[in-house]
Amino acid sequence: MKRITVFLIVFILALVILPELSAQCPMCKLSAESNLRDGGTAGKGLNVGILYMLVMPYILVGTLGYLWYKNRKNPDREIQN
Repeated sequence: MKRITVFLIVFILALVILPELSAQCPMCKLSAESNLRDGGTAGKGLNVGILYMLVMPYILVGTLGYLWYKNRKNPDREIQN
């Protein structure tokens, strides 16, 4: 439980402290920069969308791992009951 708590604290601090990340491929970056230069706002939404798609698998796998960890059967505990 202590490891999970430390991991969550480090993860949350990393999200808060790290500057905004740029998660765009070179072609997307060029397209977004030209859009922003012309007065559009598509570049900001594109970067947020990419970061959203990047984080979702980690959240899903982390949730499933946590649920598995909490619901796993411990052979020692079953013998004692």
